[in-house]
Amino acid sequence: MKVGVPRETAAGERRVALVPETVKRLTGGGFEITVEPGAGESASFPDGEYESAGATLADDPYTADAVVKVQAPSADESARLREGQIVIGFLQPLTDREGVERLGERGVVAFAMESIPRITRAQAMDALSSQATVAGYKAALLAADRLPKFFPMLMTAAGTVAPAKVLVLGAGVAGLQAIATARRLGAVVSGFDVRPIVREQVESLGASFLDLGVIGEETAGGYARELSEEEQRRQQEALETRVPEFDAVITTALVPGRPAPRLIPASAVAAMRPGSVIVDLAAEAGGNCELTEPGEAVVREDVTIVGYTNLASTMPFHASQLYSRNVLAVLQHLAPQGELNLDWEDEITSAACVTRTKEVAA
Repeated sequence: MKVGVPRETAAGERRVALVPETVKRLTGGGFEITVEPGAGESASFPDGEYESAGATLADDPYTADAVVKVQAPSADESARLREGQIVIGFLQPLTDREGVERLGERGVVAFAMESIPRITRAQAMDALSSQATVAGYKAALLAADRLPKFFPMLMTAAGTVAPAKVLVLGAGVAGLQAIATARRLGAVVSGFDVRPIVREQVESLGASFLDLGVIGEETAGGYARELSEEEQRRQQEALETRVPEFDAVITTALVPGRPAPRLIPASAVAAMRPGSVIVDLAAEAGGNCELTEPGEAVVREDVTIVGYTNLASTMPFHASQLYSRNVLAVLQHLAPQGELNLDWEDEITSAACVTRTKEVAA
């Protein structure tokens, strides 16, 4: 199978779908890799490293049998695709129906990385988790950078400085990584999640579990189920009371394909100490904080609210490295030894596919 790696064109996207490490593994396993010149530049992977790994540099990677990307193809990129071609990337099937329909009209066989089922056999393909790890880590760094206080306790000749108190809302992959990173930086950390099953994970990282009396179940995909209006109201009331106790709050609550649940009302922000920080990892879906402005860092009620989107792209080297390993696993699953073999009875193949031609479907 010939695999093309185009340069990402989406604004602010610095990641690349394959890095030299995974290119070398693929070329040694029956694949031919074509990389668009400069595709890895923004992630600190120069063209020469791709050539050394066995890739061919070419201006049109869209002629390959399969095209692997990070972001979904734009309208112009979709127009370069042909019927029967394989496309792999974050295709946003729940939120970008227009983009998926464009791929369907081109007759491509498209696999969405965010639709990979969360089962043991597919763990190596779980790009949502790998990129959430990066985002959670960066969120803790942003909180430490924006907070006008030290994170750790310091004992100096001028006296003792108390450690910062950090609250992480949501204990999925991003939340747990934010907890671990904030702890490494020396903060006193608390974590909250409506799923009681994650309490042990939060405490294993050295954080305390914040019990708000609101309990929800875990879905089959590992996410928290969406709370009822009454449960959301009680959660907001409890958080409004507790949030002002903390210097920094990192929010990570997301329900795939739905607006982000509102956890922190404006009244809770107003009650926080001046100089406090909120880092909202759910900004792309509207934000967990009522005052979040997606893509921006703003100051409201003397509180800094960071609503940057696509945080994984701000650490493109390791984000690309992790993502490319996910893509590698998907390619090896779809084309063992470099020969395409689409088994529609397989749970991973059928669940991840969002468009396919009639011929392939048969």
